[in-house]
Amino acid sequence: MGNFFGTDGIRGIFGQTLTPKLAENVGNALCQVKAKPKILIGSDTRLSSDILKCALGVGVMLGGGEVVDVGIMPTASISYLTETLCYDYGVMISASHNPPEYNGIKIFKSNGRKMNDDEETHLETFFSTTIEAPKQGGYHQKNLSRRYINFLLSCAERLDGYKICLDLSNGSAYRIAPKMFKSLGATVFVTGGKKRGDLINERCGSLHIENLVGFVKRKKADFGFAFDGDADRLIAVDGNGEIFDGDKILYILAKQMKKEGKLYASTVVGTSHTNSGIMTALNKHKINLIRTDIGDKYVIDAMEKMNLSLGGEQSGHIILRDKIRTGDGILTAITLANVIAKEKKTMAELFDAHMLPQANIDCIVHDKMKVMNNEELRLLLSNISCAITPAGRVLVRASGTENKIRIMVEHMSQTKAKKLAKEIKNLVMKI
Repeated sequence: MGNFFGTDGIRGIFGQTLTPKLAENVGNALCQVKAKPKILIGSDTRLSSDILKCALGVGVMLGGGEVVDVGIMPTASISYLTETLCYDYGVMISASHNPPEYNGIKIFKSNGRKMNDDEETHLETFFSTTIEAPKQGGYHQKNLSRRYINFLLSCAERLDGYKICLDLSNGSAYRIAPKMFKSLGATVFVTGGKKRGDLINERCGSLHIENLVGFVKRKKADFGFAFDGDADRLIAVDGNGEIFDGDKILYILAKQMKKEGKLYASTVVGTSHTNSGIMTALNKHKINLIRTDIGDKYVIDAMEKMNLSLGGEQSGHIILRDKIRTGDGILTAITLANVIAKEKKTMAELFDAHMLPQANIDCIVHDKMKVMNNEELRLLLSNISCAITPAGRVLVRASGTENKIRIMVEHMSQTKAKKLAKEIKNLVMKI
């Protein structure tokens, strides 16, 4: 990773670490990497998104490039449209699951994939310089939502008779997701479905799944889906209020795809956070699990190298590589709903794995790299790891998008996992 890019693009609080000037620099840098690029740009509902789009567009136009603004769209749609309509780059202005005061810049290449670490670092070398082309580029607005909707419909089957709740996080999915499920014949109930960038991810969406749990129960729905601000994550809830995170969804889809002969090499890609219980259960079905670093761009990188069809993260990024090269919450929701309808089973009936207890704690810190480089912390983690292997695992990492240290302890005993995670937290907060 470079100085500006994290695990999922550039991320920061608008007006502080993420400014219009930085967005302009990003746009102009793209023109220095490729002459006169044609760039597709979209955004979520955040109040700062229009300012950042315009600023990035200024940088592109100064460099002689052309910008096509498609308005409020899910992140996955930018990946899909960039590849299928042959744009040089796709840019999504979004801070994904972060609070409203944050925003971000995600960049897709012409093949629909996010830039890798080396490409992001190379792009950063041009941030401090500005080129002005003899003939400046243009800025256009187009409504391309129908193309993305048609793509989703081509992947879907009918859902007549199902009652489905959607928590749209007041974000990018607020128009497209309800329209999709209604088109498939489902009865749809919506929460968090406003075009309210000031409320994006606020007590709603995939990070506040308790909102959807209550909504599903009140509406007596068959199941529900919660997205994050840019709709690239999905967390599901069944009719009884049981929560299905990315690990559980990955498992259900892996079993179904193998049954249908669509799981290449009988292998799926997860991350270092993927629950070990999922690995054990997949192995019982003769399915291998390969782990990568946290971040869906690392997941797709492993999938591409090994020609695999399914991968994902516990957070809800699921990649169906045969259809799209990034996490797509709406596509994943449709695919999971199709499995439920086809098998005529609930999610609880489709999920037969035994999960190992995990204790997850996020610590807000001033200097996350100082914490990660602390020798006392390294010694503690080494001692804990040695003590709980092979019955458990410990993972401590710096967030790639926020000033947080993320702690995960996995152990056969939930009490033990919580105790060890708290011990690590106490040290982190002292550093």
